[in-house]
Amino acid sequence: MATNLRLRPATEAALRDRATSTGRSQQELIRDALDRYLGLSETPPQRRPSRDELYAQGRLIPARGPMRKVDLPLDPGGQTSIEMLNREDRF
Repeated sequence: MATNLRLRPATEAALRDRATSTGRSQQELIRDALDRYLGLSETPPQRRPSRDELYAQGRLIPARGPMRKVDLPLDPGGQTSIEMLNREDRF
């Protein structure tokens, strides 16, 4: 069966990235995801590792300290961010 599927931009980008990184087609990834969601796949869904497992594997590094609020001015001259982006000298 053929169907059209409209994806959010973030979903589209994630699907494209996953297809590129795995070497699989977008169509194949979508079919596999639907099969797993509907319980038609022979392979069980992969479990995501817990935070503690990621710490133990060294794949997640704890923060050095608590987060703090940082309030830095963009420009002491009072320019807005759009004015800073519209500079001729950046081309």
